[in-house]
Amino acid sequence: MTAVMFLTAGLFLLAVLWKVYQLAQAPRDRTLQAVTACLICAAGSFSTGFPPEKRALNAALGAGAASLLSNVLLLAAVYSLLTFYLHSAANRGRAARRARLEAVPLVVTAVVITVATLTTPAEVRGLPYAQADLRTPQVAVFFTAAQLYLVYAFATTALWTARYARMSQRPATIGLWMTAGSLAGMATGNALRVVMDLIGLGGSSAPAGLSHSAALLFLLAVPAFVAGLSYPGIAMRLANFRIWRQHRRTYRNLRPLWVLLHDAFPQDALSRTPGGRWREAIRVRGVHRSYYRRVIECRDGLVRVSPYLAQVGIEDGATPRAVAAHLRTALSAQAAGIPATTEALAVALPGEDSIDADAQQLVAVADALVKTA
Repeated sequence: MTAVMFLTAGLFLLAVLWKVYQLAQAPRDRTLQAVTACLICAAGSFSTGFPPEKRALNAALGAGAASLLSNVLLLAAVYSLLTFYLHSAANRGRAARRARLEAVPLVVTAVVITVATLTTPAEVRGLPYAQADLRTPQVAVFFTAAQLYLVYAFATTALWTARYARMSQRPATIGLWMTAGSLAGMATGNALRVVMDLIGLGGSSAPAGLSHSAALLFLLAVPAFVAGLSYPGIAMRLANFRIWRQHRRTYRNLRPLWVLLHDAFPQDALSRTPGGRWREAIRVRGVHRSYYRRVIECRDGLVRVSPYLAQVGIEDGATPRAVAAHLRTALSAQAAGIPATTEALAVALPGEDSIDADAQQLVAVADALVKTA
């Protein structure tokens, strides 16, 4: 259980930091405000379950303070999730009116559980749910009121999330289905706890299977909720990282070809020349720009030298290996000032019209150059 709590806390921290960063980039985005508030409140609610924080809150504010704060923050988190959907589906004015309407049950529930906490006898106040004396009416009211609101809010947002998931495409749809499943799990877990509250208020003990089922649902649903909200952004960043890594690798692999052509045709350099090998290895920014520049410079250089390639027997459509085998000879002829007597050739051509396909052909020329050096 401790390992799961720390894992969930880590997920919360990463998700909150990511959403705060996004909000800093778009501070007026109402939907982003709602998601960020949801994650911050949910993280705050979850953190009160750690013993050091729980003891500190109870010591500073009185018995039951940690439990009350945890539940109020959880209610606020779910309300923020509701407002996210409202701002996503309606115009600004209508969403604001509906958000104010949805705030009424939230405020009523918060007032009810606060009064119930303050009127609960000190000896049974703030005990964890598993140890709570549900035969005490205030304790039963505290948990039942909070859980009824959560059942309503979680079930509503689960339905809305599933609706969005059916209309979305990957990677958003995967994150939405994860979120919908986690919300449905939390709604079901709270519904089971409402049943347990009523059984306990009647003086009986709830079946162990009911308690274990609710605990398992929450154990799985909370990290799934955080992961679901974070999945689209993480998947997009991973995809961008793969492209960045591919461009960086291609940029470095083109170096042998680029060096030959740049030395022969320095006037074709675009914007600036790159630094040394170590700088290329550690540079993070500008990788895509450097990649495109190097591909263009290499292709321009091959076009310039292609008339000299023709003079040593290379024909239109020559393969990268054939080009590499005669490239140094052709460049030497060009450097010696020997006049070219033929038109430019199309050599090392890609099979499709894209810069990445062109880059693959140029890398093949560069690799062949290394092998024939």
